[in-house]
Amino acid sequence: MTHVTIYSDGAARGNPEGPGGYGAVIQYVDSRGVLHEKEFSEGFEKTSNNRMELLGPIVALEALNRPCEVDLYSDSQYLVKAFEEHWIDNWKKNGWKTSGRTPVRNRELWERLLAAMEMHHVNYHWVKGHNGHPLNERCDRLATAAADSVLKK
Repeated sequence: MTHVTIYSDGAARGNPEGPGGYGAVIQYVDSRGVLHEKEFSEGFEKTSNNRMELLGPIVALEALNRPCEVDLYSDSQYLVKAFEEHWIDNWKKNGWKTSGRTPVRNRELWERLLAAMEMHHVNYHWVKGHNGHPLNERCDRLATAAADSVLKK
């Protein structure tokens, strides 16, 4: 099984209804020992920061066309709640409602994330803020460039 590392980030610009974007980098070493990288960056009119935090990992996982062992790095506290605190399991048990019985925001993206993860073994690693990891910083620049591209339209 191929090992893949994904570094992902969402970037906010201005108020919650303003433009935003996300970036992700997929990195893997082929059978000859050659390092490969694929970058994703996209801007859009955001609806929430959570949406951007989800989109980076989703598009990166969807780009993998065979089962992989995945290490996913992100500074998303929202993903910590899903991967480490298992909120998503509780939401599903509650019919996609929070413990307060309100509908889960961005449900379609959570379902898309689950579908993207289905054939992979995903290990989530929380990169707490911008701790200087070069690829995390690079993903931040990708996401910011995506947000800036929306501003120019």
